[in-house]
Amino acid sequence: MYELRLLCPQDRVEVLGEALDALDALSVSVEDADAQTEAEHALFGEPGMPPPAEGWQRSRVIALFAVQAEADDAANLLQAQGFFEGCRTLGVVEVPELDWVRLTQSQFAPVEITPEFWIVPTWHEPPAQARTIIRLDPGLAFGTGTHPTTRMCLRWIARQGAGYDLGRVLDYGCGSGILAIGAAKFGAREIDAVDIDETAVASTRLNAEANRVQLNAGLPELAQGQYRTVLANILATPLKVLAPLLCARVAPGGALVLAGVLERQAEELALAYAPLCRLSVADQQDGWVLMTACL
Repeated sequence: MYELRLLCPQDRVEVLGEALDALDALSVSVEDADAQTEAEHALFGEPGMPPPAEGWQRSRVIALFAVQAEADDAANLLQAQGFFEGCRTLGVVEVPELDWVRLTQSQFAPVEITPEFWIVPTWHEPPAQARTIIRLDPGLAFGTGTHPTTRMCLRWIARQGAGYDLGRVLDYGCGSGILAIGAAKFGAREIDAVDIDETAVASTRLNAEANRVQLNAGLPELAQGQYRTVLANILATPLKVLAPLLCARVAPGGALVLAGVLERQAEELALAYAPLCRLSVADQQDGWVLMTACL
């Protein structure tokens, strides 16, 4: 495999990508040419906020070809085009053969939730101190245990599960189903896991089966009645919109557990829920908070 590397301004990225696709590139990727320099700037905004820019001022476009001759021909053809003005060829580089499966797996190690509770990919052995584990591999749905919001929710479940009856549980916006599975591991009697994404629902069912736990997974209309524990790891904006729905699902004396909230959004979310319940910060990690309420 060979990479053709190009440098171009923001307004040429799209046309270069289309040209490389027409030249049968196996893949085309775009990187910030000024990454890790003083000129680097963020392309994506914070959750719920628009991006600060549509693209980087200078981009590195990398096209993958099966053989060097194809990469060289593509470079020569592009240089002859009028739209290539302002762009530059950085060179053609051979890509070493790698075991991509092994390389990808190496990036996902077991994740500690508590000293005795771990998320463990199927290709790893559980740590010796692990007493409770969730087997989970990276997939199409959000929730592998690596994000602080997921870890905080699971930590809450583990701590409450030791001396608190989780009872009937609703995991709203279940993603991979990791929170619902965690609840099952810590004694929840009946669990409904719902998501608007059918891929997430399918992922939750597969992960539950792999972990040998029983739960019901489906679209949001599956959730009926009230629950002793309601979990929602989404983002602050949809959590505000969902306030009446989520609070209505919590049984008297039950717990509402919300995540996906940045520290600076905690007060705003508490105000949104104030007419319905009293939210407070129960945990925080890496700029994110976990907020809970007892109804």
